[in-house]
Amino acid sequence: MNCSACYDLLLSPLERRFLSACRSRLCAGLSGQIVEAGAGTGLNFSHYGQHCRVLAIEPDAAMRERACQRANSHIEVVAGRAEQIPLPAHSVDHWVGTLVLCSVNEVAAVLAEARRVLKPEGRLHLLEHERGSAAWGRVHDLLTPAWSWLSGGCHLNRRPRLSLEAAGFGLDSWETVFRVGGSPFQMGSARSV
Repeated sequence: MNCSACYDLLLSPLERRFLSACRSRLCAGLSGQIVEAGAGTGLNFSHYGQHCRVLAIEPDAAMRERACQRANSHIEVVAGRAEQIPLPAHSVDHWVGTLVLCSVNEVAAVLAEARRVLKPEGRLHLLEHERGSAAWGRVHDLLTPAWSWLSGGCHLNRRPRLSLEAAGFGLDSWETVFRVGGSPFQMGSARSV
């Protein structure tokens, strides 16, 4: 079984209980040119409407292959990294990331690139997990090195909301949608300020 099949299998309980509904809410009503950074195996694809043109970027070849199988005529899956989106500045209506900021090498570089490609009225939409507070946060700090090695770079102890604010994004919405292992999973949208 390759890593993409393992990824889907490991996420399947969360998909059934929480994630699929969150993905649906995250993608609801989006239209125009969309970049999905770190598209993984394409689990968001079924939630995009017909009025979207999606450029789905995924660096991992096995994940990308599975995503291509889920793509349709308005979704193009390409090799690449969230730090270097192959589109001109101010050309994107929506930038979507689902469980991606935890695994990129440089969160600030990814968010700077999102700002570059987004139109002035464009929006960034995220579903991410965050470092827990108090004792859970210390547990996440301790587990992150081993977990990151086992999970393809996922960091349990990142703080996406603070990263967004530091990168010059203003939050339109931000809410905790569920918790797993002391880690809040949060969803929201932001715009450049």
